[in-house]
Order: sequence, then C-alpha cells, then structure tokens
Amino acid sequence: MLWQCIKMAMKAIASNRLRAFLTMLGIIVGVVALVVLVSFVTSAGDAVTDQVEGLGTDLIRVSIIDDGGRPLQLDELPAFTAHADIGAVAPTNQISATARFGHESGQASVVGTTFSYAGISNLELLSGRFLQTADVTNSTHVAVIAESDAEELFGTSHVVGAELALDGRPFLVVGVIADQESLTSLLMPGYTIYVPYTTAVRMSDNLASAVTTIMVSASGTDMHAAETAIDEMLLNRFRRDADAFEIFNQALMGEALGQITHMLAMLMGGVAFISLLVGGIGIMNIMMVTVTERTKEIGVRKAIGAGRWSIMLQFLIEALVICLIGCLIGVIFSLGIIEVASIVAGDLMDFHLSPGAVSVAMVFSIFIGLGFGLYPANQAAKKKPIEALRY
Repeated sequence: MLWQCIKMAMKAIASNRLRAFLTMLGIIVGVVALVVLVSFVTSAGDAVTDQVEGLGTDLIRVSIIDDGGRPLQLDELPAFTAHADIGAVAPTNQISATARFGHESGQASVVGTTFSYAGISNLELLSGRFLQTADVTNSTHVAVIAESDAEELFGTSHVVGAELALDGRPFLVVGVIADQESLTSLLMPGYTIYVPYTTAVRMSDNLASAVTTIMVSASGTDMHAAETAIDEMLLNRFRRDADAFEIFNQALMGEALGQITHMLAMLMGGVAFISLLVGGIGIMNIMMVTVTERTKEIGVRKAIGAGRWSIMLQFLIEALVICLIGCLIGVIFSLGIIEVASIVAGDLMDFHLSPGAVSVAMVFSIFIGLGFGLYPANQAAKKKPIEALRY
C-alpha cells in the first residue's frame, strides 16, 4: 500500500508540474538559506581556527603594560625556560620600515626577535639560516625574509647572501622561510622581515632595551600549567602587581572561536528555519486546494473500500515528497552557490558544504512535510463518501 501511495503522489505532482514547483519554491529557498548560511559560517570558522592552530596551540603571548620602573631585560628571559612547563621564550619588537632592493621598494613590518621565535611560531626554513644568538649579541644587520616577499622584492626566492635596505640601512639576507598562509598575511599588504631583536631596538631609536612583548611556548601539552607558571614568575618579577602584564593564551582563542562559530551557525540556522516554516505554510495551502480539487476521487476511493488511514497516507506522502524534492533541489543550488563563492574568494577562503547543515535541512523538510501536510490529509480522510461523490 505504501508503494502504491508513493506512485499516486508522484503521479499527482507530475500532472501539475508548475504548481508543484511553485509549492516547492518556499522549501527550496529555505533550504538554500539554511545550508549556504551555515556552510559559510562553519567554513569561515574552520579557516580562522586553522590559522590559529597554524600559529601554534602551545603559544602564549605576554605584554608588559606597566613595569613600575623595573623594565624586563633581554638577559632575564633565559630564566623563564628553567621552569619545567615552559618550552621556549622569545622577545618581539615590531616596527615599520621601507624595504628597498634596486628599483623595488615597499612598506615592511620588521620583527625584531631571537633564535627561539622560529620554533615558537612554527616557521619553516627553506634556505639559509634563522637568526642566531650571536646576531642578537652583536646587533648585526642580518635579515630573514618570507619566500613570496623575496620573489616580489628580488624577483627570485634564492636571495641568501643578497642585500636589501631597511630605512636606508643595509641588511644581509641570511635565510628564507616558507609563507604563512594566514588570513592576516592575505589581508595585510607589505613585507614581513625578521631581524635580530637588538637591531630592531636600535632601528626604533629606543635606547632603552626593555622587553615589552614576549612569546612563550609550553614544553608539553598542558597549556594551563605553562600559563600558571609564567603568571607566577611575572608576579614575582613585578612585586605581585597583576596589572603590570597581560597573558594571552592561544589555545583559549581557538576554543573561543569554536564557540562563537557554533553560536553563529545556530543563529543563521534559526533565521533560515523561518524561511522553511513559510514554505511549509505554502505547502499546507496548496494541499488544501488539492484536497478540494480531488474530492470526487476521494469519494470514489472510499466507495470501493479505501480506509481513512489509506486516504490520509496518500496526501501525507504527497506533501512529504514535495518537501523532499524541494530539499534536494535546494541542496543542489546550495552546492552551486558555495562553489561559486569559493572561486570568487580564491585563496582568501575555502568554502565547503556543511554535511551537518544538509542533514538538518533534510530532517526539517521531513518534519515540515509531515507537520503541514497532516491537516489537509486529515481533512481529506474525514470526507464522507456520499458527499464526496456528489461534489
């Protein structure tokens, strides 16, 4: 009986193709809104989370806000690594400068740091070497540059041994690192060049060598223990003044981004669900018209022995089939929109279809088909054979 009802439902839909499509339109729009919005949010969230994890989930950033007249010095940093929970420590001092080679020039973000920075930030060395302890001690004019920046500035990535000028000062390129494909690097123009920390301090005309920003990595996987250790050591260093510094845990950022993405996906899904409800109301309206048009057919079926449940099942299946076909068309349209968005976004963002959104859209479509088809189906099943035949 079920298969017979499905065949009758498909036949009824096929006999009124245009009306069936217009009925599905509300479901199609609702499914597209739900799948596309949720997919966009989850894709963006996954991309940002990947960038954060690429920077290192065992990374802690410390900013010295008020040293109270007792500035943190460069030679104090090795003491932090003596703690079992702390892996490595590197100071950073970022300034802006104009990078020039021949006739090519551009604005550069010059990062002054030490040897440990490469391991903490997961930098991949392609050729040459990274900054050494001797470079920091002697304030040498050496630089490490990213591969794409080297190709843009020099015309080639094989630049170890070449010289470039930063604000007119000559620097010897000693290493080339792989590009970090992060949203920050894609959205922010200019070059990123790494130089010894003490050299960057001199370039900034800051004679005081106070360290204001340090990067810390955990020795293991317990980020909370590393954060607690660095917090306690800095409290001791700044006489228990908790306002002297701020600690930013990279792992907590990843968790926060995951929660925000989930909340946004739920919000977008809720907005799109309203569109599905509107589509469901349209289905109920058309099904009521269909029941009225097929009153005589209902009377004939009842006269030859069709029961109440059989009539109800026929119209319920018809409403359900309309919803499922609309859902399928909506998913296909959503896939096309997401593919176009990925092509337009290029390297900036990789959008992908969210399987969870598709599953939710399908479940919602089933419930809407059953829920909004129940009343018309019940009205059809309640019709009396004699009155229906006389219609």
